[in-house]
Amino acid sequence: MPRTSTTIDNSHIVIDTGMAQPDATTIVERKGLGHPDTLADHLAERLSRAYSRYTVQHFGAVLHHNFDKLALLGGASEVRYGAGRMTSPVRVLVNGRAAPLCGGEPIPVEDIVEAEVRAFFAERLPEVSAHLDIVFNITSNSSPGAVLTGDGVPDRTRWFNPRSVEDLRERRVRLSNDTSLGTGWAPENPFESFVRELVDHFSGKSEFTLAHAWCGSDVKLMGYWDGAQADIVLCVPQKSRHVASRAEYVRNAETVLAECYRLAGLRLPGAEARFRLNARDVPEKDELYLTYTGSSIESGDEGVVGRGNRVNGLITPLRPMNLEGANGKNPVYHVGKLYNVAAQRLANRLHEATEGHAEVHLVSTTGQRLDQPWRILVRLSSPHAEVDKVQALVTEALGEFPALTDELVSDGIVLS
Repeated sequence: MPRTSTTIDNSHIVIDTGMAQPDATTIVERKGLGHPDTLADHLAERLSRAYSRYTVQHFGAVLHHNFDKLALLGGASEVRYGAGRMTSPVRVLVNGRAAPLCGGEPIPVEDIVEAEVRAFFAERLPEVSAHLDIVFNITSNSSPGAVLTGDGVPDRTRWFNPRSVEDLRERRVRLSNDTSLGTGWAPENPFESFVRELVDHFSGKSEFTLAHAWCGSDVKLMGYWDGAQADIVLCVPQKSRHVASRAEYVRNAETVLAECYRLAGLRLPGAEARFRLNARDVPEKDELYLTYTGSSIESGDEGVVGRGNRVNGLITPLRPMNLEGANGKNPVYHVGKLYNVAAQRLANRLHEATEGHAEVHLVSTTGQRLDQPWRILVRLSSPHAEVDKVQALVTEALGEFPALTDELVSDGIVLS
């Protein structure tokens, strides 16, 4: 595999060309909009955006915060054919840090968070919105490094208590907050794209879900593909108040399976597809994936940021992948968010430019300039990729971090 190695500013760049194309064998997972881990991811990101927008509007800058340790603890419910109810609330553990004031002016952090939590569940799981217990575990403690000497006050102690936005170091130079990495690859193969579409078809606002009110959103799919045959295990819940009997539940499940085979015929023509739906169901014992809300968060399941889909919306163990929980991180300098988004974007551009497979790995070291990653590894299947053009695309991507922050704050990018 030909390799080119060079240094641009403080970034060491390695470009490999002529790498083998990925094997056809694919294992891929995707969690739908109502899955507890997806709920935690999306809620954490919503809190970061709401807090960022508030501080930009009132102070002209995104103040320090992170909500990427948020967790959801499932409630309890009773489910009957044609009915159901919540019996214990869902606990929302808002874990993280946020500056509570700037220049002495208070920031209503808890009010912002509570309003967003309630609005989020009203949109995503309306049956849960009246059954929430919000627990605030938000601090304003600085990271290690504030060593007290004499009467001086270390700058780091002002990270979450700035005298003004001029105390924000990133307004002068943006430094990586951590030693971490971002990973991206492109393109998806047809099976990966099919998995994404199928989960969204049953989980989001599609023609199918609009026509079938019983379809819940806590959809989960695990798929295996060898290039010719697809084996898929799929979970699709039903909402109890729209299901009057066991027989009706079984008929609805048959409708889901028929839709799976229909879409497979369209998206994977010529391939053999096999589906297992709600594999734990035991209909004769009335043990069914029947829920009141459409999500297992109603009955003891938990959701934690970072345990769900990666930034590209898939979980792909045979592809390059990292375990960063990008959602809820500060969009200004948290590399666990920015480098993953940037790496995926750059991989897409390199794929388009070379017409082959592309992988990008951006590795940071804490305290080094955000736009100068410690290591950059680009791997391309094309044996004839022009190194100068590849380097130009890398440089272009690294120059986009300020604009990328603006997009994240203004909802321009939807993670997972």
